[in-house]
Amino acid sequence: MLYSVLGPTLARTPDGTDVAVGGPRVRALLTVLALRAGRTVPVGELVAEVWAGDEPPADAVAALQALVGRLRKALGRERVLSAEGGYRLDARPEDVDARRFERLTTEGAAALGAGDPARAAALLDEALGLWRGSALADLPDRDAEAARWEARRLDARRARLDAALGLGAAPAALPELTSLCAAHPLDEPLQALRIRALRDTGRVAEALVAYESVRRALATRLGTDPSPALRALHAELLAGATAPGPAGPTAPGPAAAPPPEKPVVRGNLRARLTSFVGRDEDIAALQDDLRGARLVTLLGPGGAGKTRLSQEAAERGAADGAWPDGVWVAELAPVTDPEAVVDAVLAAVGARETVLRGAGAEELRQAEDPVDRLVERCAGRRMLLLLDNCEHLVAAAAALAETLLARCPGLRVLATSREPLGVPGEVVRPLGPLPLGMALRLLGERGAAARPGFSVGEGRGAAEEVCRRLDGLPLAIELAAARLRLLSVR
Repeated sequence: MLYSVLGPTLARTPDGTDVAVGGPRVRALLTVLALRAGRTVPVGELVAEVWAGDEPPADAVAALQALVGRLRKALGRERVLSAEGGYRLDARPEDVDARRFERLTTEGAAALGAGDPARAAALLDEALGLWRGSALADLPDRDAEAARWEARRLDARRARLDAALGLGAAPAALPELTSLCAAHPLDEPLQALRIRALRDTGRVAEALVAYESVRRALATRLGTDPSPALRALHAELLAGATAPGPAGPTAPGPAAAPPPEKPVVRGNLRARLTSFVGRDEDIAALQDDLRGARLVTLLGPGGAGKTRLSQEAAERGAADGAWPDGVWVAELAPVTDPEAVVDAVLAAVGARETVLRGAGAEELRQAEDPVDRLVERCAGRRMLLLLDNCEHLVAAAAALAETLLARCPGLRVLATSREPLGVPGEVVRPLGPLPLGMALRLLGERGAAARPGFSVGEGRGAAEEVCRRLDGLPLAIELAAARLRLLSVR
């Protein structure tokens, strides 16, 4: 027997024949049992859910027994079993559409993460095809539980649209994306997909307008800035990194050699708008550390360039195939509450939780532990998590890193901090100041960007003195270089 709860509750024989289940209470009973297929549900829990919102009858146990009898008559006595303290639906999780939906969406997301959008699209189409209406339609107090399933449905639709873009079907995906983005204006991953679709259809100006609209909405309604992934996409648009559109006939001519393509790195590494100067030995040492340890902390004072160095090392390692499931950056500098660290990392890896309020929300939040959700997202993947700027949240970052490393064997963590995390197995890599030659090169490059034609050779002694007084700190040197618009180096 197959059971459907993603819509009105139904029971169906393997040959596709619908089984008449009975009235609303019987359908509610079947919904509760189907959601926990193969597990015993206590009598008290069944009574609470079947009569939610109403006063249970005086003899609730007898009333429940009567409903069980009616359900057995519809399905067969052997399918609803009595167990110690409750009842159990004799079914496998795979017999229930909600559980098949969970499996298919998990497999679809994994296929998408592995770079196979065609397989992802097929799996996600099958998953979304299981829906016949609102989730848990026959459950009396359905709001909190149904919201969880609707959030997963939105995740699946988002992943399916991502697969469509990966298959080059941006024009077909754009109408649905536009509709979903209007309904979920603060869903950044969804908004990013719409911006990508506009870009891929050659509508770059509209994509920039869409980004600005999202930025304003986030600032006005949440008081936050766009995520690193969204800002990186904006930088690509500004740099003219648009997808090629259909080309018309052109006159024959000499073929120009295509520029070398930078390997695409999965994850949310932001696009860098300036060159990276030196530090090749530090990058090589950091990559060696990551090959031998699962937690590496890059240690240094503020302004030492920890963030930029860690991202360069991560990107180069990913391009070499070290982390096939990508590099994911969680920026902790804006986080002030240690309890919000998990939420920040969830958002960074694209698994931000849906915030629910109202009746049943507290129970749902307890059932949906954010750490468990993060583990579910990372488990089974070979990925690098970059925890940036941990120094003011060391204890919370350390606890989360230790939990993730213990439960996600394919995960490696690179942290940047002004002090070690103190987690067993941690390798600490101190980052010193830039050597003088490298500091002069950085001052020269950033100075030329601020004042075309600038060269450290025009006042080398003064340039060396600037770099020494700034202790070779990259951030300080870049800030000094910006002053060269108005001042000479001396």
